[in-house]
Amino acid sequence: MKKIALLLSGLLLTAILFAGCSSSTDNGSGDTLTGEIIAGGSTSTKNIMEATGEEFAALNPDVTFEYNATGSSDGVKGADDGTYMLGTASREIKEDEKAWELTEKIFAYDGIAVVVHPSNDAVADITTEQIAQIFKGEITNWSEVGGANAPIVVVSREDGSGTRGAFEELLGFEDALTKDATIAEGNGNVQSTVAGNENSIGYVSFTYIDDTVKALSVEGVAPTVEDVLNKTYPISRPFVMIYHEDNLSDAAKAYIEFLMSADGQQIVEDEGGIPVE
Repeated sequence: MKKIALLLSGLLLTAILFAGCSSSTDNGSGDTLTGEIIAGGSTSTKNIMEATGEEFAALNPDVTFEYNATGSSDGVKGADDGTYMLGTASREIKEDEKAWELTEKIFAYDGIAVVVHPSNDAVADITTEQIAQIFKGEITNWSEVGGANAPIVVVSREDGSGTRGAFEELLGFEDALTKDATIAEGNGNVQSTVAGNENSIGYVSFTYIDDTVKALSVEGVAPTVEDVLNKTYPISRPFVMIYHEDNLSDAAKAYIEFLMSADGQQIVEDEGGIPVE
């Protein structure tokens, strides 16, 4: 009888341990999460999406997560046509896109920083009007905004970029970018282009501010998380996830829950985004 009791105890312990090991991959119905989550869209959300996707896949070993940084417009279109299970946009969803009846979920906020070369010591603050005039080609020399007598080299994003769309819309110069602008694809390329030219000016997501560029104050307000949250920094935007509900797998639904959880939002903050309050 003692041997039988010991055997039953061992089997019970094994069952408990198995249940504990399986809990991290449980979708709530008792089934293990499996499959591939394919997401894509904004380059500004790339770091956040990859970091949260990597952590989610680590917690759910039978799930793979792929993110394609192809731009906000492509993210919305891909979510609608099924290319992406989850799309992202680093801007508000446009009226013509709303006709597709996608579900929209803001998962973070971001500021757009105006950046110059670190050697540009004379200019530390700029107005929204001056920024618009520079990017429209109406102000072409740094001396016109308190800097050195040197030509301004404008660096902007490509067509379809969510960062570009938000930047132009917020500053009121949509479709009026100077024809002399240098076009760089992706935040990282704007950052490196500005870092390589002492007369340049560009704009990047807060997640791309580092010591290779200098971020300017705008209207006397520094480009900080605090100033985005208190709504004093004038160039800020939402990070939006878009999808069709009927296109979501159980794994994708669980990923969204993870992204919006305290742990997911901590990763958002760690990657330079501003968590949803």
